Amino acid sequence: MTTTLSTLQQWIDAAAELTRPDEIYWCDGTEAEYRRLIDDMQQHGILSALDQTSYPGCYLHLSDPSDVARVEHLTYVCTADPDEVGPNNNWMPPADAHAKMDALFDGAMRGRTMYVIPYCMGPIDSPYSRCGVELTDSPYVAANMRLMTRMGSAALKRIEREGRFVKGLHSTGDLDPERRFVMHFPEELSIQSFGSGYGGNALLGKKCHALRIASYQARTEGWLAEHMLLVGVESPDGETHYLACAFPSACGKTNLAMLIPPRSLPGWKIWTLGDDIAWLHLDEAGRLRAINPESGYFGVVPGTNEKTNKNAADMITHDTIFTNVARTEDNQPWWEGKTGGTPALDWRGREYRPENGPAAHPNSRFTVAATNNPSLSSLADAPEGVPISAIVFGGRRPELAPLVYEALNWRHGVLVGASVASQTTAAQTGAVGVVRRDPMAMKPFCGYNFADYWAHWLSFESRTDRLPKIFHVNWFRQDQAGNFLWPGFGENLRVLRWIIDRCEGRIDARETPIGLLPNAGDIDTSELDISAETMQALTTIDPGQWQTELENIAEYLGEYGDRVPQALLEEHRRVAAEIAKHL
Repeated sequence: MTTTLSTLQQWIDAAAELTRPDEIYWCDGTEAEYRRLIDDMQQHGILSALDQTSYPGCYLHLSDPSDVARVEHLTYVCTADPDEVGPNNNWMPPADAHAKMDALFDGAMRGRTMYVIPYCMGPIDSPYSRCGVELTDSPYVAANMRLMTRMGSAALKRIEREGRFVKGLHSTGDLDPERRFVMHFPEELSIQSFGSGYGGNALLGKKCHALRIASYQARTEGWLAEHMLLVGVESPDGETHYLACAFPSACGKTNLAMLIPPRSLPGWKIWTLGDDIAWLHLDEAGRLRAINPESGYFGVVPGTNEKTNKNAADMITHDTIFTNVARTEDNQPWWEGKTGGTPALDWRGREYRPENGPAAHPNSRFTVAATNNPSLSSLADAPEGVPISAIVFGGRRPELAPLVYEALNWRHGVLVGASVASQTTAAQTGAVGVVRRDPMAMKPFCGYNFADYWAHWLSFESRTDRLPKIFHVNWFRQDQAGNFLWPGFGENLRVLRWIIDRCEGRIDARETPIGLLPNAGDIDTSELDISAETMQALTTIDPGQWQTELENIAEYLGEYGDRVPQALLEEHRRVAAEIAKHL
């Protein structure tokens, strides 16, 4: 198989000359091809079949113990001007990066097959979608890319029609942590990744393309590529609102995207469009519309069960690739938080012993097609996307942030998003449980200087008067004993209802220095075991804590120097002055 697009064929030829694979295989994206990949990986010990009675079509991959998460410290953005990259990224001159990667890729695919993976991020026929091609020597990557993207012949036809695509070159190499790099060349629309088989480092359509490269594209082309879930909330009256929500890892993104309405709120429905990434464009009427560029889920599996996320628990019982989970004696997948079963083998394939740590790796994953999800929206493949009523930011803060508040306007909302802070999780290498500032939940993923990114967000205010409202939520407030004040999970729908009511102008809110907070009784707590005093604690602020927070925000913004938009600094000064009045 070849291509009619000469630039694509020339790039593949050059990559093959450098890496010297034994064979080149063009992926067509068919079910038969996926089955062949699965069978081949079983024969070579890359995958193990799980119990096919309880988990039909499910398989387990155990990665090298040094290759279990994204490697942010080894991830670079390579541009001619280092200021374009900003302090939020690691920078390397493009010439140096190419020289380093060429040396690593030299002969790296000897004895292996190079898989050519044409893919489309977003619905094949959507004007908002963008395409790419990944070259990899990993059949695991090829199989996962089929689940995660619109991969194969249809994508190739669009690439040949448009004549443009993001170039991604990947090799697992020898999995040496000292020879592991992920390089992004946004000015060339290309990605090179070496030495890792882990999803975020190896599935180049995901974080590398859909966020780092796409965010750069989005600034150039006038849209937004964001680390956001997309969810539709349908009322008993049939009114549906679509929300785009940005949360750092372990802050409930997947759970919210697939929320199960509680029995106490009959008639409400939740429709999932995406659990991780959203691309947002202004339509001809000036309304912000969104698509999910992915077509599958690469989710963290520990903690997933029928209570925390029934839809996710149900959808991963068939046709799923698990990575780094444990196994029971009868060969079923097992992870911490799973209902039933006992681990026999841990995520390294050893006999499970508690003294060796968790049975499943804390960052163990499932990869599954979106069509497995019982709450998948009928508009998941709509070329025109969905209209966004509200943008919601959130973080994991045991104190400080109230349950929910609304930004006063778009500019204030950009400050709210730029100020997001949360605790680190196992999805990042390094210490766990440390609070770090994570603007728009994009800290590891923005492909250019955050100061310029905030300026790009601010620019939308001058382009339309139909922008969605912006909110902030915090499901994780705790009392002095460390108990969560809000029940979370399905009950979060009550907060989404307040957000929607605010978007529709159906209820008022009270103005505070940080934004608009719910009035007493406006968040429905019927049939909840939660007191008026607890709700008051969840919907009030401590001016002293917020004064310290704003000082920390000012220090953080200062790291970006003169490039920080004056409008953002002025908004910060305004909020700080309002807080000072309440001390």
